[in-house]
Amino acid sequence: MKKIAIITGAAKGIGKAIAERMYAENYITILVDVDVENGNKLAEQLGENAHYFNCDIRNEKAVEELFQTVIKKFNRLDALVNNAGIIKDNVIWKMPTEDFDAVIDINLKGTWLMCKNAASIMKNQQNGRIVNITSRAWLGNPGQSNYSASKAGVVGLTRVLALELGKYGVLVNAIAPGLIDTPLTQKLSLDVQQKLIQAQPTKSMGKPKDIANAVVFLCDDKTQFITGQTIYVDGGKSIGAGI
Repeated sequence: MKKIAIITGAAKGIGKAIAERMYAENYITILVDVDVENGNKLAEQLGENAHYFNCDIRNEKAVEELFQTVIKKFNRLDALVNNAGIIKDNVIWKMPTEDFDAVIDINLKGTWLMCKNAASIMKNQQNGRIVNITSRAWLGNPGQSNYSASKAGVVGLTRVLALELGKYGVLVNAIAPGLIDTPLTQKLSLDVQQKLIQAQPTKSMGKPKDIANAVVFLCDDKTQFITGQTIYVDGGKSIGAGI
């Protein structure tokens, strides 16, 4: 029997890589994104066991309807991967309040809403995996008071849910990507890219598939005794390397 997985922010970048890998691992993949064009395109590329849903994860009603639709169609949920997120960087004294609110709403509140709905389902079925994509930036990055705070919140949320859901057979973990070769990092100047790469112990950028590999590991049935953890996929940057 195929397993059912929901992946947010699945239309491109890291989310797309996760969706592709989980589809290859025989999951029925539910692709959640507000990017209708790329979401539909990916679902068509993957095949009949991929389904795109246009859902704004900040909207509680929309999130509830998403889960109701999935359960009505498939009758279970095996994995939730919360990958959706945005960045609106600035030093705090120049950051508009609306930029703080927007990042918190999607990165933290949206993740919380997705987890809330998944938790009820997985608790009742006594099984499930939740993987929250946080960021190495939760440790702190200049110009990212909103983003770092949102991702630190995701780490805290992950730990709480691991405590609340562990006795029901539900494992909850986080993955903290570092410098990953995505459309976002590709927009940086080559000079900035090289400085960031040189700050890495590996002297390289990671690839979206590196995150996807970690997600599949945490969702695997063989992974039975890991919960509440934050796994860094960052080329060693989190251990203190700097420019």
